[in-house]
Formats: sequence, structure tokens, C-alpha cells
Amino acid sequence: MTWRAQNYDCYTIQDGRTLKPIVFLASGRGNLIRMESEQKSLEPGVLPDPGPIPEKMYAQVIRRDRYGEPETAFQIELVDTPHPGPDEVLVAVKRAGLNYNNVWAALGYPVDIISMRMRQGAAEDFHIGGSDAAGIVFAKGANVKTCELGDEVVVSPASWDSADPYIQNGGDPSMAPSLKAWGYETNWGSFAQFCLAKAWQVYPRPQALSWEESSVYLLCGATAVRMLLHWTPNVVSEGSPVLIWGGSGGVGSMAIQIVRAYGGIPVAVVNSEDKRYVVESLGAKCINRSEFPVPGLPSENAEHWKDEAQAFRDEVLRLTGGLLPEIVVEHPGQNTIPLSEFCCAAGGMVVICAGTTGYMAQLNGLETCRRSVRLQGSHFAGQRDIETLHALISERKLAPYIGAVHSFEDIGRIHGLMRRNEHPVGNTAFIIAD
Repeated sequence: MTWRAQNYDCYTIQDGRTLKPIVFLASGRGNLIRMESEQKSLEPGVLPDPGPIPEKMYAQVIRRDRYGEPETAFQIELVDTPHPGPDEVLVAVKRAGLNYNNVWAALGYPVDIISMRMRQGAAEDFHIGGSDAAGIVFAKGANVKTCELGDEVVVSPASWDSADPYIQNGGDPSMAPSLKAWGYETNWGSFAQFCLAKAWQVYPRPQALSWEESSVYLLCGATAVRMLLHWTPNVVSEGSPVLIWGGSGGVGSMAIQIVRAYGGIPVAVVNSEDKRYVVESLGAKCINRSEFPVPGLPSENAEHWKDEAQAFRDEVLRLTGGLLPEIVVEHPGQNTIPLSEFCCAAGGMVVICAGTTGYMAQLNGLETCRRSVRLQGSHFAGQRDIETLHALISERKLAPYIGAVHSFEDIGRIHGLMRRNEHPVGNTAFIIAD
């Protein structure tokens, strides 16, 4: 079931998150009807009809006393539905995407995100995660002019405070001190019947994509665009080799396609033969790391590490015709940074967006300096990166690789698989409502 907003002139909340906001519902003839009360709640899996905001919603909730393995940390609960403030949008979620950040949320490590938010003044003693969403605008604050009731939208995971002095002085919001990962550092993410986002996070849903694809492309795709195209002069170009860790995952599968779109040579690292098929089908050359068991930390056995690392590096050279990668796309972190640095070309860049195997990595400072290797952190994306991503999608040069689609009830279980690196290849979408 879908519905659009062509007959709707106004659907705003004038007084923030009061229990009984003033909202407007358009009738079939386009007449406005003032609604003072709310629906009580919806059944799980049901996409709401246009109307007043339900009092309650079902959500996959994490609480501090359940921190631990995702299978038990996530529990379905009936909670109060949030109401948008003046600059916010309430989205009825159809599909949500899987990302590693809510494995961290479930564990309560490396950050206890609930306690962190409460110290900052948040009232909620729980977390509703999910940093990728595709759905329908259900309500919006009075200041929101960029979308209308019923619009099909996706939600960017980059949330910031528009009053941030850094932004007010012309700074890039993606670098702002107030930048937060929506659905991880903030609450009211996509693992619920409704999610709450700032107006500037909401974009029209690409009609070239399915609902499932729409729910998984933005975080991973824009992250990969920024890693490969933003950090000048180290950007992918015609004929340049790029080493991509986790090539069959969300960021990795997007990175392969971006490198190919710009004429580069993607070399994807996977850890099993079933994942080889995925990356090769996307056009990448492939290394199965299980055939090259390089220890994570060089200091544990320096000579043995160098021998094993050299074998891996030789395989990279074989696949690229003798060229070392000018860019290494990193996210595992601790277990792979030494090898990434060892394999990177002189003057090249190791660009990292996460630390899924750990955060404390070893670097050979002498080699880094001698070969002028750049280590660059990269956190999600800016407006220009998102525009580039959408252009690639509209030109049919990039599309998310959907490995699996699961139910709302499976969110905790699939995050558990991701924690153990047993999750499906590619991107995973969750069906929240239809």
C-alpha cells in the first residue's frame, strides 16, 4: 500500500512533542480536517494510513540492562511514538538497512550510547537504532518546507544541529562538532514503525531502486563515495588500483562499483570462496584472505609477519599487473591496518571509516614517512558526496547488492550474525511494514 501527498496542503505539528499535537488530515476531496486526538497503536508490520499520529508504535529496543549479544539486546516493545519538532520529519518506515554501528549499540561498547545521551539531556532510557531508512513522510514540523506528506523518502544517517556555530560560519556540516550518526548516537532510528529525522536528512527516494535497495544504499554508498572521491589528491582515477577490504559487504560492494565507474582497478578482499562470486560478478579482482593468513599485529613476530605480508602483497601485484594500490579502502581496522599500509603505493592513501576488528592499530612509522603514505579518517559524507551518489544511481552506474531481506522480528538475530561475520553478503534489508 502506498499513498502520496498531491491532495495534501498541510500536515504540520505546531507545538513540538506535546502528547496531543495539532495536526491536519486531508480528506479525499482535498478538504482539511482538524484532528485533535491520536490513534492508539498499529499492528506490527502495518503501514499506517494517513491520519493522526498513533499514540504507540512497535520498535526493536535496546536497554542498558540488556547490553550484550545482539540476539538478546534487541527486544520488540510498544513505545510512545515520537512527535516531530519544528525542523523534524516523522517517517512511516517501510524498509530499514543493516549496519555495524548497532552491533556496537547492542554491546554497549565502545560507547554506552544510552548513558551518553542521557548525560546530554535526553529523557529516553532506551535506544531505537537503525541508520538507513526508506519510507513515507507521515508528519512534519512547521518549519519543514523540503518534503510533503506522503512523499517517498530515504533518510541520511548524518544528523547535525543547524545552529552549530561551525555550520553558521560556513563550515561543512559533515565536519561539524554537532555531527552525530543518526540511529546510533541519536535515538528514534529506523528499527521501528516510525523514525524521526531532521528535515535536512530526508531525500526523495530514487525511483530507479526498489524499496529494499532504497533502504540500504545511502549510508554505505555515500561513505564509499567520500572515501574514494573526496580526499584530494588521493582520488580514484583511470587505471588506478584500489584495494578494498570486505569487498562483499555494504561499503565494499559499493566501492567496487564506484572504482569501476571512474576507470580504476578494484581488488576486493574476502574471506571465503562464496564471497568471491559476489565481488567478481561486480567486476572486481579478488583475494581470498583465508589463503593468506597474515597476523594482525607485526610486533608479535616481525619476521613471520613480513613473510606472510609479502605473499599477500605479491598477490596484489599479480592481480594489478605490478601496481600497488593508490587507495586502500579500510574498515576492519586493528587486524588489517598494518597490512594495508604495507601494500599501499608510495604517495597513496589508506582511508578508514570504521574499526570492526578493533580500534588500536599498529603503524610502521618509518615506512609511512619514507613512502609518504597517507592515513585518512573518513566519516560518512557531505552534501556533495550524496549528490554524486545519486547521480551514479540515476545513470545506472551503481546499485546496492542485496544479499538478504529479513523480517522486523529478525533484527537482533541478524545483528548477531554480523557481529560474528556470518551475516549474508552484500546489503541486508529489513521489512518493517507494507
